[in-house]
Formats: sequence, structure tokens, C-alpha cells
Amino acid sequence: MRARREFRDRRDVEVAVLDALVDRAGDGMTVFEVRAAVDADIDEIEDALAALKRDGLISVENGDDDRVVILVADRVVPDPEEARDEEQGLVDALRDRLGL
Repeated sequence: MRARREFRDRRDVEVAVLDALVDRAGDGMTVFEVRAAVDADIDEIEDALAALKRDGLISVENGDDDRVVILVADRVVPDPEEARDEEQGLVDALRDRLGL
């Protein structure tokens, strides 16, 4: 699943982090899991996480097993109906295809 449309006008690495976190919205992800899911170097990911946290789009909490996990804000997660309607619309497909 992808982050809501209004949060997709950020840097590519920030959008990739949000998308990865939306896929695991209930459980959150560790930094290592985010790193494995996002194709960017660790410095870019750290910058993205800092920007997303500053903007209130993610939070960092201790998980059940004392792991530090990153959670996406509820407002970033699309409604399942909305997500289905938006999934690979024509414009999004063209953007992805052209690398925009």
C-alpha cells in the first residue's frame, strides 16, 4: 500500500520510507527493516527519518520486545477504499515509468 496522495510530494526517499511504513502500519519497522525496504544509503534514510519525524508523520517507540520501532502516523495511511481507487492510476503509472 502507498502513503496517501497528499504526502507524496516529498523527496523520493521520504516517500519510499512512508510507503514501507504504511505497509507495516500496525507493527512498525526497525531502522534495519526500513533500510532493507528502501533503496537508498543510510545517510539518506536518516535524513528522511529526521524530516518525517520533524513533520509529525512518524513516531519512534519501544516495541513489545524492547525493540525501537518506527511507526507511521495514522493520517498517512490511506483508507482501504481510497487505496484501491488510487492504486496505479494512469498518472501514477506514467510517473513511475518515466522516473518522475
